[in-house]
Amino acid sequence: MNDVVIRKAVLEDCVPMLELIRELAEYEKALHEVTVTLEEFIDAGFGDAPVWGAFVAEVNAEIVGISLYYNRYSTWKGRRLYLEDLVVTERMRGKQIGKKLFDATVEFGKSNNYSGMMFQVLYWNEPAINFYKKYHPKFDNEWLNVSIDFKDGRWNKEQEVKN
Repeated sequence: MNDVVIRKAVLEDCVPMLELIRELAEYEKALHEVTVTLEEFIDAGFGDAPVWGAFVAEVNAEIVGISLYYNRYSTWKGRRLYLEDLVVTERMRGKQIGKKLFDATVEFGKSNNYSGMMFQVLYWNEPAINFYKKYHPKFDNEWLNVSIDFKDGRWNKEQEVKN
C-alpha cells in the first residue's frame, strides 16, 4: 500500500489516536479499563513534560494506525524503548501498515541509541504474536506483569503489606 504516510504524531492527532486506543481496548475486551481523558493524553504527549511519543499512519489524510512508545530504563541494558501500543484500525489490517509503523519505531530506537525495545502481547492474541515472531523477538515466560493503580482507591500509603 503506497499511499500510507508514516510520520511523527502531532497534537492534532490526539483525538483519532485515542479512538484507536479505544478500538484496541474493545478488541481486547477491556474498553472499561480506558480511563485516560483526552486532556491528560494531550498533556502526557505534548505538555511541559511529555512522557510518550508516537508515529501515526495516514491514508488519505485519515489516521488509521499508531505506534505509541516511551522511554524505559534498564539497569542491565540502559535506555530502551517501550512500545505501549501498536494499533491499526480493523478495516486497514493486512495492508502492511503495522509493519511500517513497527519498522519506524525500531528505526527511531536504533537511530537514537536505545539498546532495544520491549513490549507486551496478550497470550491469546495470535495474530499479534505471529506478527511479532517475524522480528525474531525473545518471548519471556519468566517474569510476571505487576501493576499498582493509584487512582482507584485500592492503594494508599497506610496499607500494610503482609507476607
